[in-house]
Amino acid sequence: AVVRARPGRGSRGAMAQVPPTRMQLQAFKLKLVGAKKGHDMLKKKADALKIRFRQIMRDIHDTKMTMGETAADAYFGLTAAEYAAGSIRHRVLDSSHVAAVRVGTRTDNIAGVKVPKFTEYDTNQEVQENLGLAGGGRQIQACREKWRTYLTQMIRLASLQTSFIAMDEALKVTNRRVNALESVTIPRIEATLSYINRELDELEREDFSRLKKVKSKKVEAQQRADAEAALRLQEQRAAAAAAAAAALLARKY
Repeated sequence: AVVRARPGRGSRGAMAQVPPTRMQLQAFKLKLVGAKKGHDMLKKKADALKIRFRQIMRDIHDTKMTMGETAADAYFGLTAAEYAAGSIRHRVLDSSHVAAVRVGTRTDNIAGVKVPKFTEYDTNQEVQENLGLAGGGRQIQACREKWRTYLTQMIRLASLQTSFIAMDEALKVTNRRVNALESVTIPRIEATLSYINRELDELEREDFSRLKKVKSKKVEAQQRADAEAALRLQEQRAAAAAAAAAALLARKY
């Protein structure tokens, strides 16, 4: 026998097309155990990702709230430096220098999800700009420190937003797998197991009825054989009695 898909809504009514045998019953029982274990593991992974996702959202919110004040301080420091030392933008752009800060990347593993993270590191390059010699040196140094703080927060925000995107995609994929197992795979396996059990029960009932009929036929055949044997024995006895009576009459006359 071959299992045919039942009409149903969505994928809940579908069953795998397999013959209803003991081997298939055992195989689908193992599949059901594996599907439930996988569902539990993915559910725990989704919960862990949700916790980390919410934490990243809070960090992004806090970082953005802090960056507003930091950006205002940095631009105010730039205005103060230009007020004290004059316009310094063209001199900074015209000067040749090596970046004092660089950004590196590394990968963190969060519940099996690889999340990129940005980190800043110093290049140990000394600043050789001749700015603020005529005046405003202190304001320029304060402006440099404020912009360094602002840069650190921008790098942190970029790292958090990149992690946010990666975590969001991983969470969507994990939730889709959990929903697929919960709504499609496990109900399909359970429906197939139910069908195989019903078919096997029906086969057992048919076998029992067939064996019962065979047994009853054997009993009837045995009864007929016993009756025929008893009849033959009775006929033999009757024939022997008749022969004995005939022999006795022959001797008498």
